Amino acid sequence: MKISSISETKNNLSALIDGLKGGASVLIVDRGRPVARLEAVGGGGEGDGRERLSRLIRSGLVRPRRRELDLALFTNPPPGPGPRESVVDALIEERREGR
Repeated sequence: MKISSISETKNNLSALIDGLKGGASVLIVDRGRPVARLEAVGGGGEGDGRERLSRLIRSGLVRPRRRELDLALFTNPPPGPGPRESVVDALIEERREGR
């Protein structure tokens, strides 16, 4: 992904748009802060999400998952304190242990 300032974008818009045809996108920044992203318009089909994910992986912005997600994370209730335990005491203990 190319990074361009607002003034650079304004001065070189045609060249940046030509670069979009090759599949590269442009991140437009204002004083170092991202404000917009310029990217080619897709066909809006089903494969667009997979293509975008592939592009993000190639550019290093996201990492592919290493293993399948354990669905028990969504079906099992979250752990809680025992019947005579305080949530605050458990939190203080975790902080003492460095977790």
